[in-house]
Amino acid sequence: MNEPLKYFIESNIPQIEETMFALVEQIDAPADLKESMLYSLKAGGKRIRPLFVLAVLELYHKNLQDGFLVGSVIEIIHTYSLIHDDLPSMDNDDFRRGKPTNHKVYGEALATLAGDALNTLAFGILARMELSAEKRIELVQLLSVAAGAEGMVGGQVLDMEGEQRQLNLTELEQVHVNKTGALLRFSIEAGAVLADVSNQDRATLKKYAHHIGLAFQIQDDILDIEGTTEELGKTAGKDIASDKSTYPALLTLAGAKEKLAEHYQHAINALDQLPIDTSLLRDFAAYIVHRKN
Repeated sequence: MNEPLKYFIESNIPQIEETMFALVEQIDAPADLKESMLYSLKAGGKRIRPLFVLAVLELYHKNLQDGFLVGSVIEIIHTYSLIHDDLPSMDNDDFRRGKPTNHKVYGEALATLAGDALNTLAFGILARMELSAEKRIELVQLLSVAAGAEGMVGGQVLDMEGEQRQLNLTELEQVHVNKTGALLRFSIEAGAVLADVSNQDRATLKKYAHHIGLAFQIQDDILDIEGTTEELGKTAGKDIASDKSTYPALLTLAGAKEKLAEHYQHAINALDQLPIDTSLLRDFAAYIVHRKN
């Protein structure tokens, strides 16, 4: 990771987390529910999605303040999805980010409800933001698609349906365009909405987000093979054990790395079309394809 990107990440994550934790701490809810919600929010993570919101605002020289709130909303949605993904009825995982998963600490019922509470809280936060009604409605609508049946949730269903059989490349990409990519695309597009980006630039940013979302998932699949449980903070080799369709399983490990490089280059090519300095998003793309966890 180069120094400008490292500085951007390290200087913004504390405020992202401070904002996110405060949004949960201030709600009037049962103490054990709030504790379960905060347990997973405070478990750590790269905070890539909120950082993408801020990166777009930074590119267009806009104030970052609204980005911290919208970025927190996205991370809240992402965290709810992880709580549910780890449940015995889904991926059945015992560890997340090096800590016992939520249901291992709080039980399946409370973990499920904590995920539900995070999901619904997120939309309320967007609805109450001090933005124009048009922007608030657009953000809510875009997030409902990205996080719902047409995006993340739909992708999870396709992923589950793909277990015990080998998907082809088109099917596998459809899983990850939805399951992983939809929320990443929303992060970029939300930044564009806040920054009042032109329709042309917004379409180009969405191309970047599409390819970087797929690159993110391919690297995840590669790390599941090459990484250790300690490095990943979750069970290594889980995809193989679960007989899931992955890029290395379909293309071989070398083929998956070639596909990773291909999507990275497509993302960079998209940035070449923007009439601004895109070095920050370029650095993020490199970070995603070279990360070790």
